[in-house]
Amino acid sequence: MATLQNIRSKGPLLVIVIGLALFAFIAGDAWKVLQPHQSQDVGEVNGESISAQDFQALVEEYTEVIKFSSGNSALSDEQTTNQIKDEVWRTYVNNKLIEKEAKKLGLVVSKAEIQAIINAGVHPMLQQTPFRNPQTGAFDKDMLKKFLVDYSKMNKAQMPSQYAEYYESMYKFWSFLEKSLIQARLQEKYQALITKSLFSNPVEAQDAFDARVEQSDLLLAAVPYSSIVDSTIVIKDSDLKAAYDKKKEQFKQYVETRNIKFIDVQVTASAEDRAALQKEMEEYTEQLTANPSDYTTFIRSTGSEAPYTDLFYTTKSLPADVTARLDSVAVGGVFGPYYNVSDNTLNSFKKLATAAMPDSIEFRQIQVVAEDAEKTKTLADSIYNAIKGGASFAEVAKKYGQTGEPTWISSANYEGAQIDGDNLKYITAVTTLGQNELTNLALGQANVILQVTNKKAVKDKYKVAVIKRPVEFSKETYSKAYNEFSQFIAANNTLEKMIANAEDAGYKLLDRADLYSSEHGIGGIRGTKDALKWAFEAKAGEVSGLYECGESDRMLVVGVASIVPEGYRPLALVKDQLRAEILRDKKAEKIMADMKAANATSFEQYKNMANAVSDSVKHVTFSAPAYIPALRSSEPLVGAYASIAEVNKLSAPIKGNGGVFVLQPYAKEKLNETFNKETEEANLANMHARMASQFISDLYLKANVKDQRYLFF
Repeated sequence: MATLQNIRSKGPLLVIVIGLALFAFIAGDAWKVLQPHQSQDVGEVNGESISAQDFQALVEEYTEVIKFSSGNSALSDEQTTNQIKDEVWRTYVNNKLIEKEAKKLGLVVSKAEIQAIINAGVHPMLQQTPFRNPQTGAFDKDMLKKFLVDYSKMNKAQMPSQYAEYYESMYKFWSFLEKSLIQARLQEKYQALITKSLFSNPVEAQDAFDARVEQSDLLLAAVPYSSIVDSTIVIKDSDLKAAYDKKKEQFKQYVETRNIKFIDVQVTASAEDRAALQKEMEEYTEQLTANPSDYTTFIRSTGSEAPYTDLFYTTKSLPADVTARLDSVAVGGVFGPYYNVSDNTLNSFKKLATAAMPDSIEFRQIQVVAEDAEKTKTLADSIYNAIKGGASFAEVAKKYGQTGEPTWISSANYEGAQIDGDNLKYITAVTTLGQNELTNLALGQANVILQVTNKKAVKDKYKVAVIKRPVEFSKETYSKAYNEFSQFIAANNTLEKMIANAEDAGYKLLDRADLYSSEHGIGGIRGTKDALKWAFEAKAGEVSGLYECGESDRMLVVGVASIVPEGYRPLALVKDQLRAEILRDKKAEKIMADMKAANATSFEQYKNMANAVSDSVKHVTFSAPAYIPALRSSEPLVGAYASIAEVNKLSAPIKGNGGVFVLQPYAKEKLNETFNKETEEANLANMHARMASQFISDLYLKANVKDQRYLFF
């Protein structure tokens, strides 16, 4: 219990970084052996499948970890839940890839290794736990050990339910993290093995040093590709086919994708809807002026997006548009109705009160719980009277298994949160008690002996009742838009018709190429998973029905333009890319032919050619590509040529990214650095380590990974 109090008193827990656990989500016991009847698989890695049920269990496990570490009781945001599902899938795949390779190599992680990591306490994952020294902020293995001992001896029947739940959540969090450490260590050992296979040598070290310290200053004359009009270049189908065959491996894709066309209709309020809301807001504003007896209930009855809580708040908790107008109103005054364009709302507010109050309050407490309400009250009264009579607060707290240590709270800890019932009663007591004042606060199933010990940071605070109503469409407006869109879809039930008639019907047709089944929707619109699933079950040319989506304010229809199967992308889908490359090559050929015909032999002759540009490029090295302002392009070949060219010797024409150019070095120098073999080899080793970290991509391509999550999630 003491450990829990110590941890809870140090403020909110750090939010765990999802990416930190990329290799740390251990399969372990969670990867159950698939039973023959489990045919609904969400994916496959190296021939091993995972069922929808098992994958969902992993998602739920990780979700609980995120909820605990963030201090949230629920994660209702769709984007967050989708990120969690993606992270679980990526980590599952990565772990399976490494497990297979580690097994072949005989790599294992022992309990002693994990214990050594815990004892050292420097692993990044350990820094994201609640087991941190309050003075240093560093991981404290003794706090962890004490917690585990306390947990093993925990008797839930004798603890407040919220304490027991917190202990249980923290134990699950640690169990997850411990398994994560095992997988992280396995990944580290495997990556180290690959890195060590890439070794540097004195020759490579000398080359790397020279490439960095040897610099050249050059003159450049070039004819840009932009000087030739595109329409003057003829590109034949045979040119495209030849280029495709030459670069075919670049166009290999490992999963099927879809090219779609879709119409997204967002319903907005009509003029009639706006007028009706304006009239309603005027009526509410009159009632607000008439001083309602219960502002909390009244504001709730208006449907306001800004609930009222009977507490003094800083302006940070108020809507920005209200804060901007607050000084225009005296206490007791009402402002509105007015329209706020930034959030599309109609608003009115009343400034009820203002006060200068301490924003940081130090307090301490003793929670009192007995067998029933009567015994709880009796015990709380006894403790309250004892402290009132001079007993030490800290000593009494220790007697009941609590630290009684003071902690600080500020408006930032509760502003923006939904506060009512016991929470409101508690915060009100903390913020209104005088310094050193003691109270016996009766809450739900417990009493709290509460004492404020210090106050500071006085700020202006306000009580403001705000009516904030979004300008929304009515049912009639939505029904009208729905019926019109339904009729359009019924009349244009093929892709050809939809393309031909969308604009005339007032709809904008949108394109999306290379839609992946691993995405969570279409067009970044919420609630379009069913439409995505349909798109991957439909045939080319088919048009879907109407999907209602968004925040119940949007409608969608999807047409499948084409299916791009796994394998080599067809020439038709990459011809634009190839055409741009061929266009550049043919322009280069023409420019080089013109240069040859001009019989230029000096830099001045090249510089004076038609459409030529010139530049001076300084401090060019082999280790970095040179940016050429005259061509507005990065040109790696400039550095490559400079590394071997002689001073004042003119190069032959060189085909670059932005044009054809010639170079003439006019100066070379070497930076004043001393070659150090050990340093250069260490730098190369680090570079090799970064290269080795990309091994997962190679393993992935070999593992025949199948992702069918879109069928279930």
